[in-house]
Amino acid sequence: MGFVTGMLAGMRRRGLDSGPLMAEFGIDLANPATRIPIDRYAQLYNRVIDRLGDEAFALMPEPMRPGSFEFLCRGLLGSAHLAEALERARRFLAIVLPDLALHIERGPELATLVVREAGAPLGPRDDPGRVFAFEWLLRLLHGLACWLVGRGLALERVAFPYARPAHGDDYALVYTERSDFGADALRAELRADLLDLPVRRDEAALARFLEGAPGKISMLYRRDREMVQRVRDLLRAALPESLTIEAAAQRVHLSPRTLHRRLRDEGSSFRAIKDSLRRDIALARLTKTDRAIAEVAAELGYADTSAFYRAFTSWTGVSPDRYRKHLRAGGRLPA
Repeated sequence: MGFVTGMLAGMRRRGLDSGPLMAEFGIDLANPATRIPIDRYAQLYNRVIDRLGDEAFALMPEPMRPGSFEFLCRGLLGSAHLAEALERARRFLAIVLPDLALHIERGPELATLVVREAGAPLGPRDDPGRVFAFEWLLRLLHGLACWLVGRGLALERVAFPYARPAHGDDYALVYTERSDFGADALRAELRADLLDLPVRRDEAALARFLEGAPGKISMLYRRDREMVQRVRDLLRAALPESLTIEAAAQRVHLSPRTLHRRLRDEGSSFRAIKDSLRRDIALARLTKTDRAIAEVAAELGYADTSAFYRAFTSWTGVSPDRYRKHLRAGGRLPA
């Protein structure tokens, strides 16, 4: 829900009512446990852009006019390799998105995409709109890079220029488990040799790609998270049993070491996936059912209810009792 709230920040700044749009998509903003299917999120992405006439969601001082994403893609075709494509993207974005400056730094082992505010801050440091602006641009650049070379590109580490947001646990699945916060700029690291990959797309491929764009960028290269999704599904199916990495590896016909490496290549880990799954289910059960907290803990594989309390407090900053109490009182958690 944090990603949706950020996407709507520009509408709020303009005084536009997002209620009808949320009703159309069946989204309850007051319920932080809500999960939105990725295809519906992509449709919402496009609808918000259409409503605002701005592909940067009205989060910048100057709008990013509709059609900018298409011309960005067209400008990258014909690049010899990813490094050249990213340099072209940097130059294009300096024209259509002057308030966020992109730089590419290449070292012997790692390359870093650096994004920083070029002028005045986009808002208070931890404002949802400012947070989403960086989230959005990184996902756009990363998804586009993956599409250009025809494969998933794992991010080794990302440092974000704001405090850890309430939905920070989801960064392990959207970006990488190695997501840090409080940096002076957004810094996304990937293996330097990936910049030498050839660009494999042509005009015919671009025509297909632009169907559903730019929202489609949020759906791209879910294959680069294939093992993450498989492990998540195994863990869910095994509940209330707490599956070990050895048992999971056996079910996907890999050694534990190979499974660990595959998950690492996809920017995650067995522990991060397990914690994320338990968190999602716990939030949904406490929000949508009247099950006792001890029952919810048992359903998630916690033999000791106190261990569930500790885990839940680390996820949300409040105890399960307080979480449920505040939702029922007014639908909002305390700051």
